[in-house]
Amino acid sequence: MLHVSVSKRRGTFSLEATFTAPIPGVTALFGRSGSGKTTLINLIAGLLEPDAGEIRLGEEVLTDTLRGIAVAAERRRMGYVFQEARLFPHLTVEGNLRYGERRAAAAPPVIGFEEAVALLGLAPLLQRKPRQLSGGERQRVSLGRALLSRPRLLLLDEPFASLDAARREEVVPYLVALRDRLSIPMVYVSHDFDEVLRLATHVVLLDEGQVLAQGPVEEMSLDPQLQRIVGPELVGAVVEGVVTRLYPQEGSAELALGTGTLRVTLPDAPLGARVRLQLLARDVILATQPVQGLSVRNALASTVIAISDDEFGAVLVRLDVGGAVVLARITRAALHALNLQPGDAVWTLIKAVSTRGHAFRLAPG
Repeated sequence: MLHVSVSKRRGTFSLEATFTAPIPGVTALFGRSGSGKTTLINLIAGLLEPDAGEIRLGEEVLTDTLRGIAVAAERRRMGYVFQEARLFPHLTVEGNLRYGERRAAAAPPVIGFEEAVALLGLAPLLQRKPRQLSGGERQRVSLGRALLSRPRLLLLDEPFASLDAARREEVVPYLVALRDRLSIPMVYVSHDFDEVLRLATHVVLLDEGQVLAQGPVEEMSLDPQLQRIVGPELVGAVVEGVVTRLYPQEGSAELALGTGTLRVTLPDAPLGARVRLQLLARDVILATQPVQGLSVRNALASTVIAISDDEFGAVLVRLDVGGAVVLARITRAALHALNLQPGDAVWTLIKAVSTRGHAFRLAPG
């Protein structure tokens, strides 16, 4: 486990953060700009010293202000990927990667040089200088250099912040591969919920220097505090399912979700794969009777768990769909017309495209 309990004051900004995250896994420090995410990750890295507090990785104490323990950053065995790729301009890509390898501690390698080059698609780039690379390519080289330093924890401070959408899509699959194939523990800073959905297994929600909530992505997607930050368009439940049937011509698949099934847009997923996807609340439709003659692919028998106002002028209905929790965002007028109450049986209609591409394969387990 990674345990962090620190305080730090910088000018008028004050950080008071305590959280515990599972290792291995990908922990997202998520929140608005200025919430303290970068300060917190720099404290973990040892680039900043807290005013007070403790940081532990597994059984090792890295920081303890009461006992005067402050392990130097270079001895913490953490790989750091910054917002801007900090490559040596006079070295080739291979030279930058070999530098990370030479700086490695006397510990078992996380990944070998050739494997890192293959995994990150760097073979065609090895003899180029950083100025000859795109932004996405530079970040992939930064990832490779960090991995070859044999880290026990990989720290990423908004590594896509300086990239456009196309370059971002170029890099994200490589991080997914690191998570799924190598089980590299990561702490990842982001204010983009789409990135969190695709990468994180655990979320620490920060706002104005405080930890508001923390937990697995599935639980955090239902947290009202996170919903206020992401806004009404991205409110939705994150669920997991297992691929039970493929429709390759349509690029879709059928998932076992709780005791029911769900048809979703999901190309290239093998049978038996575990996937995670977000069902956006604004794309979920409720009916009190079975519905026929609609283009909606999924109509699931459900039970209303709870009903609450969502701070955006609408109503959030929490539903039990065969053991999984789904959210529907409806108007107050619709709520009254349907006369919904907790405990009511309803039909939950979910469009096959409502995942908005958030589905991705999870590691087995």
